Amino acid sequence: MTFNTTKRKNRKIFKTKNENDNMKKGRKITGGRYIKARKKKLRENQGQKRKIKLGEERRKVKKVRGGNIKVMMYSGKYVNVQIKGKSKRAEIKNVIETPSDKFLARQNIITKGTIVLTDLGKVKVTSRPTQVGIINGILVE
Repeated sequence: MTFNTTKRKNRKIFKTKNENDNMKKGRKITGGRYIKARKKKLRENQGQKRKIKLGEERRKVKKVRGGNIKVMMYSGKYVNVQIKGKSKRAEIKNVIETPSDKFLARQNIITKGTIVLTDLGKVKVTSRPTQVGIINGILVE
């Protein structure tokens, strides 16, 4: 008595790295799925990226954690300058220098530490306009 036996050949299929990545997206090497431990909480969501540009004043009010509100500034034209204990409002003419990033100064973006040119002279911004919603500064001699 003879049996017809056929042997299977163990073939390994070699694929390029990109093909494997596309097929195994979100899956383990065994084929099982990766499952997130939990969803993101509201406080972990990233907010809108804010850059204060030089121009007509624009602000938004946002509700934040604890029932508080945060005034977000998107563009500003005036700075409150502190001179000998008194404050004066001065119009910003140009952004001269930003110590954190030289490219921000070229784009006229205002951050904390930025030196701006005003009617009164050079002013260093001391507040965080994206968090506070107002631009404060001190006169630089």
